[in-house]
Amino acid sequence: MGGRAVPLDSVYPDGACGPRREDDVEFQDYYKTLGVARDASAEDIKRAYRKLALEWHPDRHAGDEKEAAERRFKQISEAYEVLKDEEKRKKYDKFGENWEHGQEFRPPPGGRTMSREEFEEAFGSSGAFSDFFTSMFGDDLRRGFGGGFRRQHARYSVRGADVRAELALAIGDALAGGTRRFEVPGTQSCPACGGVGFVEEHVCPACGGVGQVHRTRTVDLTIPKNLRDGATLRLKGLGEPGSDGGEAGDLLLTLRLRDDRGHRVVGADLEAEVTVAPWDLLDGTKADVRGAKGLVTLKVPPGTKAGRKLRVPGHGLDDGRGGRGDLYAVVRCALPDGLTERQKELLREARDAGPSAVGDGATGGDA
Repeated sequence: MGGRAVPLDSVYPDGACGPRREDDVEFQDYYKTLGVARDASAEDIKRAYRKLALEWHPDRHAGDEKEAAERRFKQISEAYEVLKDEEKRKKYDKFGENWEHGQEFRPPPGGRTMSREEFEEAFGSSGAFSDFFTSMFGDDLRRGFGGGFRRQHARYSVRGADVRAELALAIGDALAGGTRRFEVPGTQSCPACGGVGFVEEHVCPACGGVGQVHRTRTVDLTIPKNLRDGATLRLKGLGEPGSDGGEAGDLLLTLRLRDDRGHRVVGADLEAEVTVAPWDLLDGTKADVRGAKGLVTLKVPPGTKAGRKLRVPGHGLDDGRGGRGDLYAVVRCALPDGLTERQKELLREARDAGPSAVGDGATGGDA
């Protein structure tokens, strides 16, 4: 008898087979996540969770490690939410015992009672539990939270939490000043659990137990005159809203100044490119350069060679100690656009009239 070949990746360990469906998700081994045996006691599970949560909490990590730690912390919290609950653990053990970590998992019939959209509607768009979790426990989750979050906050005015964010800003834009509109990614205390990571006895599904959620806000920022890479600006009232009439927190915005085509940041010093024509190098000229205090008109002396740095004291960035760095104008040479035929002819005549080798640089003749 003939028959259609079944792809190997559609064969499941329990013997069922069939084409992979869109609602297949990756099985997650919660026991491996917590590092406990399948017959671990409730106390063993709690002990493992506390140890891992302490190790992987995002507040204990910084920089590039923070995002990875947050993902790991959410996995740990999700595993604990299942294994600490007797009914969830029984359901998980029943349907999960034949799977291994990383394999595809087809939700049991009737098990997926909440779509991702339904989950986000009930628990917020920042829902942190995985598709595997919602496939198996969506119905339990809805019942456990009564269709939403039950907050346990005291009924008195509380100031909103401060929100931290970083803003990468091209140095040329920063020096130009004025007002800029930015979308700033940041974090705020989770509004569902009040920042504690739990709602009653459950891990908060909105933040995955982290206690914070990511938030993007639009900010109209007036560029400060005293610029410094790493400086933190406090923007009043742009943090988390207060509760029961409490004042809003502040947005703590750290500036990260980035080099662009015209400027470079070297500590508190600035380097700016100044491009002049060849005949200006011969006879000297004046050029406008933008520093931290505004435009500076500087003299390019006759006979200046390309690459020379002209120092303008005190026109660099705020050094954080009450002083300022310096501005260094780096002279570059280039031919103007739209040279006439006569100009080109004169340049060729100058080339042919005598020596044209340049001594500076890697190809020069000077040692």
